[in-house]
Amino acid sequence: MYTKDGEKYHVVDAHIALWDGRPENQRNVHGKQFIDCFYDYHRNLSPESETWGYEEYLYQGGERLMRDVFVDGIVDHAIFQPARLAEFYHRGFGQTDEAWALTQAHPDKLTYNHYWDSRDGENGLDQLRADAERFGLKGVKLYTADWHGESRGWKLDDPMAYRYFEVCQELGITNIHVHKGPTIRPLDRDAFDVADVDHAATDFPDLTFVVEHCGLPRLEDFCWIATQEPNVYAGLAVAMPFIHTRPRYFAQIIGELLYWIGEDRILFSSDYALWTPKWLVERFVDFQIPEDLTEYAPLTTAQKKKVLGLNAARLYDLPVPAELRLPEAGETATGPRQPEAADLAVAGGSGR
Repeated sequence: MYTKDGEKYHVVDAHIALWDGRPENQRNVHGKQFIDCFYDYHRNLSPESETWGYEEYLYQGGERLMRDVFVDGIVDHAIFQPARLAEFYHRGFGQTDEAWALTQAHPDKLTYNHYWDSRDGENGLDQLRADAERFGLKGVKLYTADWHGESRGWKLDDPMAYRYFEVCQELGITNIHVHKGPTIRPLDRDAFDVADVDHAATDFPDLTFVVEHCGLPRLEDFCWIATQEPNVYAGLAVAMPFIHTRPRYFAQIIGELLYWIGEDRILFSSDYALWTPKWLVERFVDFQIPEDLTEYAPLTTAQKKKVLGLNAARLYDLPVPAELRLPEAGETATGPRQPEAADLAVAGGSGR
């Protein structure tokens, strides 16, 4: 729990990872390119006091993760969102066994999501069923730009992907986290395009699609999709550190998200170990949209509490102490998402 100025915040970090980018795990030059790109993001967007050395960035291990996220990091619960990247790393990038062991040791602190790739075909469907039983999955992380043999990406609206979504429905895996964000070397930019979210969200209304990195740099495309699809959420991983390097840009990101989709569908994420959560939480609690950006309303404490943890807790049925909850309320009004309300307002103003 984080406390500031008498306000208490229940913090759920909705996107963390336990990775191994060390040379002995790199299959080829692409493995080094990938972790080096991660480190560039970390080094260029972090405060100097929060910047790690390169060697310690390659692999953290479970003991350090627990310290960085929970002891020093003021997080109440965190959710693993692993990436496979088997073409780049011998044992994969996300460390399944180690992350799962941590989750079993700290079930009150950690939730483990796994992954699937529709290009694994029928065998992958059997593996998904086995993984759901092993891990008790409530969510999965999809990486549409991952390489698979000669393929350098796939789409959520591929026919085989729909088979996997159907199995997710059968198994009660309702939270579909999709990496749709900045390009990471050597992956292809177009494989992160958000357009396929529109199709999948429409065709599977019982699933929740959390678009990680909120589609950056395609924020406008994402917002126009998410405002029409009530089961599409925004994950703030990678967007958060701009609160330090480009606060006006971050104000635009959070302002647009609040306008288009509202405060109930935005999730805080540190993207650990790209960044550690403590300074991001502290900066966000203190953050306010600049007064001269008059098209955006000021951020409220209730909005910050929802984004920092209450929204993710709702999606994953995580317990929240009574004193940290907010009063129940209907969905917040958001821009074009409620055209009927806008029509009534216009009609009332014209005297009709």
